[in-house]
Amino acid sequence: MQIQDHIITNIPVFKIEETFEKVLDFFKTNTHSHAAISEKGKFVGVFSENDMEVVNPKAKIEDYRYDLESFFVRKDTNWLDVLEAFAKNEANLLPILGSDEQVIGYYDLTDIVAVFIATPFFTDPGNILVVATGAKDYSFSEVAQIVESNNAKFIGGFITDVQNDVVQITIKISDTNFNEVVQTFRRYGYHILFGNTDDQFLENLKRRSDYLDKYLNV
Repeated sequence: MQIQDHIITNIPVFKIEETFEKVLDFFKTNTHSHAAISEKGKFVGVFSENDMEVVNPKAKIEDYRYDLESFFVRKDTNWLDVLEAFAKNEANLLPILGSDEQVIGYYDLTDIVAVFIATPFFTDPGNILVVATGAKDYSFSEVAQIVESNNAKFIGGFITDVQNDVVQITIKISDTNFNEVVQTFRRYGYHILFGNTDDQFLENLKRRSDYLDKYLNV
């Protein structure tokens, strides 16, 4: 998926020898989280909107050089890594560097998320299934094999959480044989956290529970 068409070139890059006046005005007039700073035409870091309150408008950016954050992406960075950079740095604006370390533009989070939402994972019909397993045990090839062994279509998937050596995987599959896919994941030792269609296992469990209640009340 190409995202280079979404490079924004009309957002300023500030020079490190400038004062903060223009930078502060920039943040006051928009909702961007960061702004890129350059020195002699080359990227040196980004200034965060969160630091607006601690700087003197008359001070030079140079005086805060060591407070600048250093994150960016390249023009050829793939869209998943771009999304990861947004998340890791809690940013909604990312500078893009060329081969000469110059800032050639920015990516805006809203634009990249819109591209992501337009992928088949969101647009194609199907069911969402969230499974969990040991972080050292999982493989996407096995996840896809489980789905496809039940004659269902694997539309897409990604890791949505990792905690205490447990990885959570969200996948989207076709409607075909959904319950069979769920049961196969269980047989392979996966925990089912969520499925957006009726799960026959839970229905059977509920019926057995109701039967037990009736038996005990006889």
